[in-house]
Amino acid sequence: MSEIEKEERKESTLKKIIKVILWIVGVIGVLFIAMITFKPYAFHGAILQSPNPAQDFTLLNHYGQETSLSDYRGKVVLLYFGYAACPDVCPATLAEIKQANDILKEEGRNDEMQFLMIMIDPERDTAERTATFLAHFDPSFMGLLGEEEKVAQIATQYGIFYEKQESESAMGYLVDHTATTILIDPDGYMRLMFAYGTEGADMAADIIQVLDH
Repeated sequence: MSEIEKEERKESTLKKIIKVILWIVGVIGVLFIAMITFKPYAFHGAILQSPNPAQDFTLLNHYGQETSLSDYRGKVVLLYFGYAACPDVCPATLAEIKQANDILKEEGRNDEMQFLMIMIDPERDTAERTATFLAHFDPSFMGLLGEEEKVAQIATQYGIFYEKQESESAMGYLVDHTATTILIDPDGYMRLMFAYGTEGADMAADIIQVLDH
């Protein structure tokens, strides 16, 4: 075999090796893209797997109208229990929910979500005070009011604890309460529970995922 033939065979072998390497790199690239594309979504809220729809309830909103959870079937509902005189936890939580709502507005989807806040301090949370409190965050946020016994019953059904605590502050007393936010899907099932401190952007991402799937 001549030197020229040897060189030609080496070049042919090298080309084959390069083709194999490029093919392997291409396959790896496709697999990597597929893994990213089809990677299961990881929710930021804790996943709830209730076999039954969320317990329906009816209370008065801060406009004085009867409002039921089932009125919002077809939308995602964020359900929260709190009070207007809350010095820190409630305002911080509502600020994050406002951020989530703002993101949905940017996507043109804020009408697919409703925030409901059940007021747990009926002694002080009048309709007027509730409306003023919620207006600081978003006019679409709805406050729900009811007699103490009825609110307590609903809270128990949703696993929410709250208890009045005497305080030396000018407010007279505080209310210790569970600070989670419950996400109810458009079909009326509890799907997620957001812990206190969950960022609004993460809530918005989860809401969109529930709406789209």
